[in-house]
Amino acid sequence: MTTNPKDLPLAGVRVLELSQIMAGPICGLMLADMGAEVIKIEKFPAGDDSRGYARPGDPGLAPSFLMLNRGKRSVAVDIRQPAGQAVIRRLVGNCDIVTENYRRGKLEALGLGYEQLRAINPQLVYCSITGYGPNGPLSDKGGFDLVLQAFSGLISVTGSIDGELAKPGNSVADINAGILAAMGCLAAYIKRLRTGQGAKVETSLLQASLQQMYWFAAAYFSDGSIAKPMGTAHPLIAPYQTFRCGEGAIALGGGNQANWQRITEVLGHPEWLQEARFRTGRDRLGAQRALEAMITEALAAHSAAYWIERFDQAGVPVGPVHDVGQALEHAQSRAIGMVVEVDHAEGGRTRSLGLPIHFDGEAPFARSAAPRIGEQTREVLAEFGFDAGEIAALEAARAVCQYQPEAG
Repeated sequence: MTTNPKDLPLAGVRVLELSQIMAGPICGLMLADMGAEVIKIEKFPAGDDSRGYARPGDPGLAPSFLMLNRGKRSVAVDIRQPAGQAVIRRLVGNCDIVTENYRRGKLEALGLGYEQLRAINPQLVYCSITGYGPNGPLSDKGGFDLVLQAFSGLISVTGSIDGELAKPGNSVADINAGILAAMGCLAAYIKRLRTGQGAKVETSLLQASLQQMYWFAAAYFSDGSIAKPMGTAHPLIAPYQTFRCGEGAIALGGGNQANWQRITEVLGHPEWLQEARFRTGRDRLGAQRALEAMITEALAAHSAAYWIERFDQAGVPVGPVHDVGQALEHAQSRAIGMVVEVDHAEGGRTRSLGLPIHFDGEAPFARSAAPRIGEQTREVLAEFGFDAGEIAALEAARAVCQYQPEAG
């Protein structure tokens, strides 16, 4: 990435991150990668809870924390103290966006809710990420990815056809909520540029999970159908799933009649085109299990690599079923900037996922590593007009904390 940081889309935008763990920090990470200055407010001594999400043998900071918090500066503040709350209010006066993921009413009780902060900065974009949303009978409950995936129905449609239910391998609710929050922040910021007025942006893990249910919701709203787990198969298209080969596995997409015809030709079974149960897409969907068995039997004759080459030549959508390492190490993943490297004092040169957006052909990313707890407390407070005496008094009162290398 060669773009000057000052030329990035969000250069000059200042974000105060009052959120932790995953959804809020993903929002902040995306904004930081696009050029925003993100100031992460952390409790102390523990900091963001995800700092503790380390596996046995992980050196230095937890890789999960490093992944989501590069490009940010950490200011350790005890917002339970009036002095700490005063620090936040003073910072808000010179920030454009605030993100938070506290339970409803928590920040209001501390004098840090939207209406209270808007009184200080009428142009503030205030983004709140909750578990169940801002209204309704469950709006006061806390949100957890697993629980909201289950609540939304997402887990009910995930897993094998004959086996137990399964959670999607990734944290769908958290990740999508972070993306939605970033989108909402940017939309509100554009409105602010046009009108001069700030706004409150709200999303939730429940909304982020329900949004994943488009196809299943369409079927339910149409005729009351309740979707069930289908393994890797698609609820509307067949064949469109993964298949085992003689060695390895492939993802095969027969998304239309032309591709279905090519699949039969590559597999050496053009006679399948004449079978009534496979004649149309709707027919194939009704005979999905039988079709899966027949294709699997044909694919068993050769390896995944063999079939990928032949399906590619025929113009059929196909790809390997990678493990995590194979996906991350693939030249294509590198070419699109999805693997980036940053230097960190505790972990050395570390790799991370990049921003999945390009601007003018380049994929920007925040080059500074994730901070230690309170690493930039004094630096940031000084930039916001706190003098040395004020900072020293806040530290003495334990309202703020500056990272000390000797203390870790």
